[in-house]
Amino acid sequence: MRVFLTGGAGYIGSHTLLEILSKAHEVCVYDDYSNSAPVALMRVERLSNRTFQAVTGDVLDQGSLAKALVDFKPDVVVHFAGKKAVGESVAKPLMYYENNVVGTLSLLRGMEAAGCKRIVFSSSATVYGEPQYLPLDEKHPLAATNPYGQTKLMVEHILRDWCAAREGASAVLLRYFNPVGAHDSGQIGEDPNDIPNNLMPFVSQVAVGRRAKLQVFGGDYDTKDGTGVRDYIHVVDLAKAHAAAISYAEAHKGCEAINVGTGQGVSVLDVVKAFEQGSGQPVPYEVVARRPGDVAACYADASKAESLLGWQATRDLADMCETAWKWQSQNPNGYAAP
Repeated sequence: MRVFLTGGAGYIGSHTLLEILSKAHEVCVYDDYSNSAPVALMRVERLSNRTFQAVTGDVLDQGSLAKALVDFKPDVVVHFAGKKAVGESVAKPLMYYENNVVGTLSLLRGMEAAGCKRIVFSSSATVYGEPQYLPLDEKHPLAATNPYGQTKLMVEHILRDWCAAREGASAVLLRYFNPVGAHDSGQIGEDPNDIPNNLMPFVSQVAVGRRAKLQVFGGDYDTKDGTGVRDYIHVVDLAKAHAAAISYAEAHKGCEAINVGTGQGVSVLDVVKAFEQGSGQPVPYEVVARRPGDVAACYADASKAESLLGWQATRDLADMCETAWKWQSQNPNGYAAP
C-alpha cells in the first residue's frame, strides 16, 4: 500500500515509519520538523535499507499539503502531526486548536482531492478525562479536561462525521496511553525540544547527567506507593499497532476507536527503579506537590485491539527502560550534534 505519514519524523512517527517499511509499503513522510529532526529519517533509511519520499511542510499549509497528497496518491494516511504537551495546551489553547483541529481539516480536504478514503489517527487516552472506572475501555464516557485532550476529542468527532458522509471511508482512532522506550538499535528515540513533558525522557536525561534530579508530582495518591500510576507502552509495540491498523482500515469501512496500551498500571517509582536497574545509573528524585489535573491511576483495557487488530503489547517495563537508556546513552544530546 501507499502510506502517507504526517509527522513521520517524530518520536512515534519514526518508529512507525520503520515498522511499515518492513512491511514493504511505499511511504511519503510530511513533516515541518517543529518537534522532530530530519536526521531521524536518515537513520530510519539506514536501519530499514529502504527509500521513501519526504516532503517538508506544515499541515496548516493547505496548498503544500494538498499537492503532496495529490502527487503521492496514498491508499491510507497515518496522521501524527499534532502538538502534544498538556501544560502548553493550557497556556496556548489557540495554537493547539489551530494546529490539531484546523490542521486535520486541511488534511481531510487534501485527502479528498487525492481520492484517499482511509486514515489512521493518533488519538490519546486523554479523551477519557477523569477515570470513572478502571481499566478504561472504549465505552468509557469521553470528557477531556484540557485543551490538548479536547483537540483529540474534536478530531475524533470530525473523523466520525467524515466517515459517515463518505461512502467507503475508513478511520481508525488509536487512543494511546503512555508511549516510552526506543528502537533496539538505539538509533531512534524520544528527543523533546525543551524540558520533557513526559516521565521517561525526563528520567533518561537525569540518568545521563543532563538534569540534576527528577520531580515526582505527588506522593500521596491512593496507590501502592503514593505516586501516580499509568499504562506505559513500548513505542515499538505502538508502531506495530499502527501497521495492524493500516491493514484493518484497508479491509473495513466506518470509524473505530481502539485503545493501545498494555493493560498494566505502573507507578512513577516503579519506572524510576526499573530505569536505575536497566541503566546502572542513579536517578535522584524529590517528591513535590501534585500537578493540577493529574489523576491517581489510568490504564487500559486493550482487549479490543487484540480482537480487531490481532495486536497486543509484548514488551515489558524492563525492556522499555533498557531501550530508552540505550538511545539516551548513545545520543546524550538527542539528535543534536554533541
